[in-house]
Amino acid sequence: MPKNDNKKSRNIAIGAGVAVAALLLGVASYTATKPDDSHKTAKEEAAADVSAEPQAGVYPELEKLARRDAGDPLAQGRADAPVVMVEYADFKCGFCGKFARDTEPGLVKKYVDEGTLRIEWRNFPIFGEDSERAARGAWAAGKQGRFWQFHEAAYADGSKEKGFGQDRLEELAKEAGVKDADRFVSDVDSDAAKAAVKKDQEEAYGLGATSTPSFVINGRPVSGAQPDEVFDQAIEAAAKSAKGRKAADK
Repeated sequence: MPKNDNKKSRNIAIGAGVAVAALLLGVASYTATKPDDSHKTAKEEAAADVSAEPQAGVYPELEKLARRDAGDPLAQGRADAPVVMVEYADFKCGFCGKFARDTEPGLVKKYVDEGTLRIEWRNFPIFGEDSERAARGAWAAGKQGRFWQFHEAAYADGSKEKGFGQDRLEELAKEAGVKDADRFVSDVDSDAAKAAVKKDQEEAYGLGATSTPSFVINGRPVSGAQPDEVFDQAIEAAAKSAKGRKAADK
């Protein structure tokens, strides 16, 4: 686990609530993502828990992780959306690819496009040098406003099996519509790219996340490529809670 300095440590509100959430993000990840017959049942139970107890498992400390930067190229959705889903993922992760292909487009259409949800991506490379390079490539594509197009190309079915060497990154950038290829190559190897990826990575490690994908939805940790209904219910519960808080503040 990377060693954080005091300033970085202060940026993550490590407290009793975060410690419990870290346990959920770390220990529960294997159960949430293992592809066996009990997997479906565990996921169905997770969805039921969100529906029955919408505030159970919500940690205010984790809600503060949302950056809400309107100029963030690695985010989509309104900066003031009532619900923010922070996603920690790796381009070499098969379950991340499954989520990106099978679940995320539906969430965008259903919640992002109509203003309820904002998705904030965090690069969390955990599978070695290829993962690190892909993360920097995604960041570099974002510098030219093509992060989500790069994201789609990198997570296309069969893409990760081709690896993320320099030539492959350039192919993905071209597929994503990145205009300035020379700038892209320069940005991939820049100190700024390395620092941005490290910042996201350390945030995830600071939360105790040990596998990908891991999510935080308005303070609720969700581990693994859960089915649509788990995300639907978590987002809708968060939106309802946010609406209630807003009404109470008036």
